[in-house]
Amino acid sequence: MPDVISQDGSIRQDDWIVVPRPAEGESLDIPEQSKALIPADLWLAGYEHFTGRDDIGVWFDSHDEPEMLVGKFQELPVIAVNFPKFSDGRGYSIARLLRERFGYENELRAIGDVLLDQLQFMKRCGFDAYVLRADKDINKAARCLNFFSQGYQAATDTDLPLFRRRAS
Repeated sequence: MPDVISQDGSIRQDDWIVVPRPAEGESLDIPEQSKALIPADLWLAGYEHFTGRDDIGVWFDSHDEPEMLVGKFQELPVIAVNFPKFSDGRGYSIARLLRERFGYENELRAIGDVLLDQLQFMKRCGFDAYVLRADKDINKAARCLNFFSQGYQAATDTDLPLFRRRAS
């Protein structure tokens, strides 16, 4: 299993398995005795079966709309957002929506094509855990999470832009 980087730069073993979307006509294969992240729409379809379980979380693909889980976000211990390629920025918007509009407070992690130079921007959008692409050096992650001392724009980590913070 890959390691997970936390928002503070610490590295820990990942105990969640990302369950891929089943092919047409196949059923969801959730591993026994493991914590699993399943596609959000399939979690919603099997809501009666999955509700109340702290070993099941969901993952959104970049084209998914998080609104599908309105009113149910806080039931999920982990939500992951997949970045199918590093140039696809829709995951940033999903993170902001989950944190700011829907008030999600549990772990929000970035998965997929996650690169070191994206970590600080992901952190500013509300992610607090990251699974790097396998060919990237995880030991450089802490430095990348705090590369800039200040952000100019308001984001999930600060309500005011820099010019407003300087004026006060």
